[in-house]
Amino acid sequence: MEKLVIRGNRRLNGTIQISGMKNSVLPILYACALTRETCILENVPDVSDVRNTVAILSEMGVEVNWLSATSLEINAAHFVACTSSDERVRKIRASSYLMGVELGRFGKTRIGLPGGCSLGARPLDQHIKGFEILGAEMTVCGDYLFGEGKLHEGKVMLDIPSVGATVNLILAAVLTPGTTFIGNAAREPHIVDLANFLNMCGANIHGAGTSEIKIEGVPSLHGCHHTIVPDMIEAGTYMAAVAGTGGCVTLQNVIPKHLESITGKLIEMGVTVTEGDNWVTVSSDGQLKTAQITTAVYPGFPTDMHPQFSALLCVAQGNGTVVEKIFENRFAYVAQFRKMGATIVQSGNVADFQGGQTLTGAPLVATDLRAGAAMVIAALMADGESEITNIHYIDRGYNGLIEKLTAVGACIERVDDPADIEAC
Repeated sequence: MEKLVIRGNRRLNGTIQISGMKNSVLPILYACALTRETCILENVPDVSDVRNTVAILSEMGVEVNWLSATSLEINAAHFVACTSSDERVRKIRASSYLMGVELGRFGKTRIGLPGGCSLGARPLDQHIKGFEILGAEMTVCGDYLFGEGKLHEGKVMLDIPSVGATVNLILAAVLTPGTTFIGNAAREPHIVDLANFLNMCGANIHGAGTSEIKIEGVPSLHGCHHTIVPDMIEAGTYMAAVAGTGGCVTLQNVIPKHLESITGKLIEMGVTVTEGDNWVTVSSDGQLKTAQITTAVYPGFPTDMHPQFSALLCVAQGNGTVVEKIFENRFAYVAQFRKMGATIVQSGNVADFQGGQTLTGAPLVATDLRAGAAMVIAALMADGESEITNIHYIDRGYNGLIEKLTAVGACIERVDDPADIEAC
């Protein structure tokens, strides 16, 4: 098993290039299977979730080729529905998007129940509700989900603005005759990116990025050439790292508007953030004010940034609070931070942080993707050396994390054995 070894208490200075958004490229990869023509995707992050999705689609007859380190060519002319690998599907939450693609293109679906990080209840009830309104008969049998039926137009009002359900209904509706409405839709940037991609392929989608989306069904889609938007969570993670360690780092290839809730909270904590058209610069002396954080759906403060900011609250001056309103199991990192000397009292969906603590390096275990990233930040701020295991979680969503952090001054290595560690 590999692990990360991090020697902390070093300032970060320089430039980091942000990769394409993991949460955007995954639904778009599945959306490529709605057309028989070739699609080319640029700015694709080389992370394990993408590799796993490529493997799922390839085993279902889709031709996928890496044209470069960040470019993919996809042709789904020979895509075979209902043949997905149970083992692979259960490794990744985004595999649920197969349902919308298979129902939309073939009128039937069969998948094993999807996996992903253990963040608490992540039901598919909103997906199923929407598919049934559009004419599918859905059945859950054991660890499998089945659906069949000729889809028709409909109006779906989601009980919550679920990103997954919004994506799946868009995928199912683009080839469905008539007009489909999705109310209380998710508004995240990756919803907009998916709609832009599909519209470039000939779809007719309006309102993406608002709470009401209208889809006029089209007979078929064609191929296109599309560039994935930058990853706001990757950018936010590095912004938090610089805030905690001190230093000055410019993040290139970002969309500053996507980062507004993150930027606003950092400024509140005493960090300087300046921005241009496609870059932001974060400057910090490492002396942070505390904050009160409540997660919310976009454009509110993202749940995917909650653990990274919790690392900052451990050292910030004053007592801070995090209220988690999206995933009830988001606090799995608390026990790991306590190993480093953090004082945290957590009850239900609320955690109180006694700030002003000095963190000390410790052996840490990543519990999910964003918690793993938060442990990297905590280790960068800490005195001494930390080791992080279970790093397959981090690999799911961060492209070149070690190389990017090392380039701006961090001492971080990926090793199989402590004997492989060299002095930085």
